[in-house]
Amino acid sequence: MSRSLLIAALVLVLLAGCDRPGKAPAQPAANDAAAAPAGGVPDRRMAGTALPALVFSDPAGRSLDLGAIDGPVLLNLWATWCAPCVKEMPQLDRLAAMLAGEVRVITVSQDVRGAEVVVPFFAKGGYSALEPWLDPEARLSGALSPEGQLPLTILFDARGQEVWRLAGGHDWDSPAAIALVRDALSARGAGKE
Repeated sequence: MSRSLLIAALVLVLLAGCDRPGKAPAQPAANDAAAAPAGGVPDRRMAGTALPALVFSDPAGRSLDLGAIDGPVLLNLWATWCAPCVKEMPQLDRLAAMLAGEVRVITVSQDVRGAEVVVPFFAKGGYSALEPWLDPEARLSGALSPEGQLPLTILFDARGQEVWRLAGGHDWDSPAAIALVRDALSARGAGKE
């Protein structure tokens, strides 16, 4: 078989999968698009899923048991090598400060080198409202995003149930992001969602 025929056959095989229509995404609620932070619309397909009961540590050896957290949680999976993650971190730090007492913002690094890369990253960024939680085995990413999406941010209500998730980078200290979190938690507290 000539090289050009082999290449043509490979192209045809690759294109064969392109003619199947993909599953259409659910239409977002009318207020989601207006309230979503720059970067996307909240995905509510996993709403009601429980916060995984996994334990993580920080560079000092303190433990965090996600399953034992009281109150709402905005959980962010990130890594130092992920450009959108790095861009979000100062925004998440400011968001955590602005929403202190309303929701706990937890960032969990998925870096395989753990504290070796996270400690200098936090020192350089001067983050004051975030804690450097580590997940070098990427257990949390495996449990919440088998596709390995980073950054991935998920809002859990006070009962530990998922409200929505946003994959990819977002403007987390914008008025829209703050309203998105507060409105979702307010609706959950009132039993509207």
